[in-house]
Amino acid sequence: MDIQLKRGLLDVCVLAAIKNQDSYGYKIIKDLKPYIELSESTLYTILKRLETADMLTVRTAEHGGRLRKYYHITDEGIRRIEEFKAEWNEILSIYQFVTKEDNGND
Repeated sequence: MDIQLKRGLLDVCVLAAIKNQDSYGYKIIKDLKPYIELSESTLYTILKRLETADMLTVRTAEHGGRLRKYYHITDEGIRRIEEFKAEWNEILSIYQFVTKEDNGND
């Protein structure tokens, strides 16, 4: 898969994982596992990129005697998800064009 396309899809997946509730790294990976395999190193690179783009914020809180980073989606992150949903119809059209069976018409 094209690296830029995959990067954009992974960004949206991570944003969607924290859309309804703040979350932390391990839980994000666990929540995404049924849909996509994501390593910790890849996730933390994505989280840093999304934070830099103001699509999420980070807060640190103590949990079980340890500090844990919690990620919260921002309005910009919500907008990115909405943009992705709007773009999805175009992506589906491209997919259908690329995968359509040759019906003998040139």
